[in-house]
Amino acid sequence: MCGIVGYIGPREAYPIVIEGLKRLEYRGYDSAGIALFDGENLKVSKTKGKVVDLEAIAEKNITLSGNVGIGHTRWATHGIPNDVNSHPHVSNSGDLVIIHNGIIENYESIKQELITRGYTFKSDTDTEVLINLIEEVKKQENLKLGKAVQVALNQVIGAYAIAVFDKNKPEEIVVARLGSPLAIGIGDNEDEFFIASDASPFIEYTKNAVYLEDEEMAIIRFHKDIKIRKIKDDSVVDTYVQELQINLEQIEKGGYDHFMLKEIHEQPKAITDTYRGRLLRNEAIIKMAGVEDNMKTFLNANRIIIVACGTSWHAGLVAEYIFEDLARIPVEVEYASEFRYRNPVINENDVLIAISQSGETADTLAAIKLAKSKGAFVFGVCNVVGSSIARESDAGAYTHAGPEIGVASTKAFTTQITVLTLIALRLARAKGTISSSDFRTHLLELEMIPSKVEKALLSDENIQTISNIYKDVDHFLYLGRGYNFPVALEGALKLKEISYIHAEGYPAAEMKHGPIALIDENMPIVVIATKKGHYEKVVSNIQEIKSRKGKIIGIVTEGDTQVRTLADHVIEVPETLESLSPLLTTIPLQLLSYHIAVMLNKNVDQPRNLAKSVTVE
Repeated sequence: MCGIVGYIGPREAYPIVIEGLKRLEYRGYDSAGIALFDGENLKVSKTKGKVVDLEAIAEKNITLSGNVGIGHTRWATHGIPNDVNSHPHVSNSGDLVIIHNGIIENYESIKQELITRGYTFKSDTDTEVLINLIEEVKKQENLKLGKAVQVALNQVIGAYAIAVFDKNKPEEIVVARLGSPLAIGIGDNEDEFFIASDASPFIEYTKNAVYLEDEEMAIIRFHKDIKIRKIKDDSVVDTYVQELQINLEQIEKGGYDHFMLKEIHEQPKAITDTYRGRLLRNEAIIKMAGVEDNMKTFLNANRIIIVACGTSWHAGLVAEYIFEDLARIPVEVEYASEFRYRNPVINENDVLIAISQSGETADTLAAIKLAKSKGAFVFGVCNVVGSSIARESDAGAYTHAGPEIGVASTKAFTTQITVLTLIALRLARAKGTISSSDFRTHLLELEMIPSKVEKALLSDENIQTISNIYKDVDHFLYLGRGYNFPVALEGALKLKEISYIHAEGYPAAEMKHGPIALIDENMPIVVIATKKGHYEKVVSNIQEIKSRKGKIIGIVTEGDTQVRTLADHVIEVPETLESLSPLLTTIPLQLLSYHIAVMLNKNVDQPRNLAKSVTVE
């Protein structure tokens, strides 16, 4: 969850680390800190609050010179957000300093042992325990820093991405990872190195990066090289340098007030980029190497199990309808956090599709490992090249959404649905469960979705007016049927995430089994009522709501007249196939949540208590 940044090289470290923390603030933003070494002194400044608060305090309290620096922006796990619990943490001697993303589960027992050896602790964090364990190992066994880190990590249970610095050995930083991402940027002349949770903090300095695998550590030496080893057995690992695919413009706001709004408006391009080179309409084919190379596995599968969390889980629910409808393959959709902790029935004839925007979601990674241990084939769908899920999967497909900085996912949802639709269509064609004419129709309609999303975005002014009317309510209800039931769940999630208004999504027919008791003249109900699908049934649900004086916000197909006569407000989306309608109906719900949150003066890009990538349990 937290973001870590580090630099060692000929430049001043402070501006690199601070700007890097700002780019990683989507990973956590309840406190921040920095440590700099100027050749003689280790200077630490940290505070509760955001990186801008850290800037103000650091520039007042410490000198900012130094060619070595590490920084941290926190999403709290152990210890409330405050100055003391903020990272970096310094060892009792004052020689060692650490930044950490993750959780050390057995920290309490280690802490008690260290207390018996004379150590004292200022914070409530597991991280302060870890840096003092490293110091104790280093002192007792007279080890170099790298070896001490390795020995200490073999004694801990949990997840981590860490960077450790020893002021007595200022030419190196030691890093390691298990379950949390860590990238190392290599300067063009290999005379400087950058460390970060992802590559965004250093993309203007270098395009060359190394991504550590789980249970790997690296010793990064100024003016020398990187040495990567396995934490468990100390074996040497070859350094594999990748060329970064993102650029600086992609992670800037581009004139929009918020990243979320920018990313909502990027969806036409993101969807196009996702199907480009895969959807060949003129040839009436879909080309996806990860599917083609494993076609027999997919076609012989007893079932597909989809595991995901949050918004990705909602995309998985849409995929369940698509796979079963088009390809006639049975599908189960599981919360990864539940799947990993029960005793699921999995065998070698199952295909598990793991969905994650970041490719680092801890529960989804654990579900992958469980499925692989049972012999299942794992297919990953994620957005970040080189991410853990991409590497752990047997095969997969990237979404090509580009960086998503806003914590509330938008283009991740639509591009995940796009990829999953392509897979379902390809399998349906291979199985013969879709006719040639229907297949061509689906390809044509999918190719037209980006322009239809652009048209749906034109309802923004209407949505702002509706948002202003309902911004002060306490509860929302979202209803949908069929393919649009998961969209109702996603719409409710978006509103909860960024406006903090309580909202629930339900299948429209389930309204009568409980939620109808909530409806009164003050309750806005968002009903997805497009022409394709169970339109007449949804209209009946709307009439039931109106008879109880509920306020209806209808998401309807262009030109609809029936719902318009019943609803208090309507938002139109272009017509498309029922299976593709979630790609359009989700757009007004994203904008509705965005505008309500802005009108309530909420921090849209960094909602409270949340972080973009959930890399801890």
